[in-house]
Amino acid sequence: MTYLAHERYCDEIALQVGQLRELITSGADLSATVPTCPEWSLEQLVRHMGGALRWSGTLVRERAQELIPTATIPLGGGPEKRGDPAALDAWLAECGELVVGALRKAGPGAEVWSWMGVSNSGFWARRMVHEITVHRADAALTTGAPYEVAPDIAADALDEWLELVEWVQRTGAREWAADLHGPARTLHLHTTDAAPELNAEWLVEMDESGVSWRRGHEKATVALRGPLTSVLLAFYRRLPLDAPGLEVVGERAVLEFWLENSSFG
Repeated sequence: MTYLAHERYCDEIALQVGQLRELITSGADLSATVPTCPEWSLEQLVRHMGGALRWSGTLVRERAQELIPTATIPLGGGPEKRGDPAALDAWLAECGELVVGALRKAGPGAEVWSWMGVSNSGFWARRMVHEITVHRADAALTTGAPYEVAPDIAADALDEWLELVEWVQRTGAREWAADLHGPARTLHLHTTDAAPELNAEWLVEMDESGVSWRRGHEKATVALRGPLTSVLLAFYRRLPLDAPGLEVVGERAVLEFWLENSSFG
């Protein structure tokens, strides 16, 4: 696994917490249904995100060596008063300060429990960046606000997602992992607006042995082409494949199969 600099992740969490706060204090309807997470209202989405920040910050601050149940985290579910943008905003700000402060103090190498094979604070810095990257997109799609994310963060989010899917497939941590075994098929993610030095292209291979991936430009069974942010959101099932700017070339069914069978929800 190749990470960005630890401070880069810390800075990005702080930035994106601020951006999410702007969304919820700009007159947004907190009761609105999140179209990409229809089981949640906008307020429930924000409470989920803040709770994840608060929980991971507690893990890092306490150098936890085993799971701390989320139900034991003080204010982990958000402020007592519901439907109050000011209270939700203040709580989210506190969650962001807690996790960023804990991560900066710990540095990337502190030993901390995680549910994956990487048990250090660096894992949690990266995981929380990409958790909020995607859930901020959910909030933006709910409110109709514009959405963009820095290219290095978007590319790293795709790396991390592929690493997580590969890990799940390898360990059998999710039932759907077995479905990714099968005849040889390949996916190519081709971004059309990223700087060449970012090398923002990926090849994903599925065969009888499972899933593997690498960065690079190669022909594949199916390719998804478009701007980096749009490719990221489509791969996370936040944008439809026929969204403006996106193009599917080759066997679309293979890409649809991947999207249907690589979810942690």
